[in-house]
Amino acid sequence: MKIAISTGGGDAPGLNAVIRGAVLAAIHRGWECVGIRRGYDGLLDEDRVVLLDANAVRALAELPSLDELRARLVGLLNAPASRIVGVLQAPAAQVARVLQAFADKQAA
Repeated sequence: MKIAISTGGGDAPGLNAVIRGAVLAAIHRGWECVGIRRGYDGLLDEDRVVLLDANAVRALAELPSLDELRARLVGLLNAPASRIVGVLQAPAAQVARVLQAFADKQAA
């Protein structure tokens, strides 16, 4: 027996785990499983039909969602800016500490 798995192509949290489970269950029953990329459009193009085996779906359930990937990307993009601000603020903070120490010494 041969089964095909087709999705609409959008992000749906949890769908990767469902696909992985379906493929592993099919393999356990001795069935061949194929995935169809790009939904219905993929049915018309043989290049978008791919064999799904245990190796192909091994890490599928652990892939982060699209929202999580976007959040990670924003974090990566913000990190250099935060570091630059810290580097630019450091000399001013050092000058302020020196001036405060001088003022404290003068007051004593």
